[in-house]
Amino acid sequence: MAENPTDSAPVGPCLTPDENEFPFGYPISICQKTPEPKYLCCGCHNVLKKAQQTLCGHRYCAACLSWIVRISKNPICSRCKEENPQAVGDESFLSEEKTHVCGGIFLKDHKQTVTEISTEEKDDLVPAEVQGRCSFADIGCSFKQGSQEMVKEHEASSLRDHVRLLLQFVSQVKAQSDANREKRISGLSCTKPSMNPLEGNLSDLQLQGAVEVNGDLEADCFHAASSDSEEELALQRFMKEKLLAELEEKLHVFENIVTVLNKEVEASHLAIAASVHQSGLTQDLILGLEQRVMDLQQTLAQKDLALTKLEQSLHLLEEASYDGVYLWKITNFTRRCHESACGRMVSLFSPAFYTARYGYKLCLRIYLNGDGTGKGTHLSLFIVVMKGEYDALLEWPFRNKVTFMLLDQNNREHVTDSFHPDPTSGSFQRPQGESNIASGRPMFFPLNKLQSPKHAYVKEDTVFLKCVVETNS
Repeated sequence: MAENPTDSAPVGPCLTPDENEFPFGYPISICQKTPEPKYLCCGCHNVLKKAQQTLCGHRYCAACLSWIVRISKNPICSRCKEENPQAVGDESFLSEEKTHVCGGIFLKDHKQTVTEISTEEKDDLVPAEVQGRCSFADIGCSFKQGSQEMVKEHEASSLRDHVRLLLQFVSQVKAQSDANREKRISGLSCTKPSMNPLEGNLSDLQLQGAVEVNGDLEADCFHAASSDSEEELALQRFMKEKLLAELEEKLHVFENIVTVLNKEVEASHLAIAASVHQSGLTQDLILGLEQRVMDLQQTLAQKDLALTKLEQSLHLLEEASYDGVYLWKITNFTRRCHESACGRMVSLFSPAFYTARYGYKLCLRIYLNGDGTGKGTHLSLFIVVMKGEYDALLEWPFRNKVTFMLLDQNNREHVTDSFHPDPTSGSFQRPQGESNIASGRPMFFPLNKLQSPKHAYVKEDTVFLKCVVETNS
């Protein structure tokens, strides 16, 4: 517990907060190397924590600066006092409002130019307990040390380089082992010629009769050869154990790598499965939308057909007459006559007209190349009794007088032909279907007189026909 300020009267305000009263900078012991003074707080002299830079250019921990300002009435920068007490000015007075936060640890020169510290200087400030090193640094990896996150990122991104370094290291160890084995074998082979002088000396000794000495020398040679073979076996055993230990260590590293890769593959499989599932949902949505579009297109086609029918009905209603008189204009007469002669369009029907608002429904039918007795020689013109909405209120059979007219467009001489319907004919009975069989004049007008120079029955390739039906009114 910190002492109560009332219990002991300090001589002057302490610029360093007590450890239990207020937090301050990081201890210098967390750094592998002693940091430069520019990275230390001017108050607590520890590594800066939440650095604040004053107007004079010196840095304090945020907690230290707040503490100094709180306990002093006119706090002055301690570093300015130490460097040049005579040059202390207004900018040396400390205030939390006259500072700015450093976005990290920065260097600041006399020209007020701020530059970020280098990567090497940052590494020096990383605490030793959070630094790590690459597992492959001993066999040639260029990445030496850094934070744990940097080491993990490096090992994840350099798998291929690490495998290559490991293969090179194993090859070097194997080559070195083979070279040592060859050296030992060559050393043993070199000792064999040296036995020749011994054999000569032994033969001399045998000539001199020194059988006992010869036996002692043979025993010494046998022991020496035995000791060399034991050393060689021990050396080989040691190299094998060392190589086995290294390979086991590398195998453990590879197992860890494979474990990480398996986890990544599993995560990739899960991501792929999720993507496939989402793709299936999207496909179903697309199919649903396509079906909806097809339904809308079908509905639109039905509406277009209904609209076309309404337009035709409106056109017929606009052209229909309700007084028993109908004027029929036939355009493109020459082409229509040719089509009728060729059999492509034998006859033409006029729009419907009525004898009264609620009267008989009628229409005209013309054969431009003739029909029946007038085929190929005359225009054949007929009237057709159609099924109407008010037939139940009308008198049957149809008895009204019908007059056909081919109009001379010069208004000189119109062609007129009238007849009374035959009451016994089925053409003038009440229609059971959409219309009755046409009845009229098969030899209405000769074809050879249509282009008469005295008359203008055909003018500008247009013909006008008129039908007048007498009404009771």
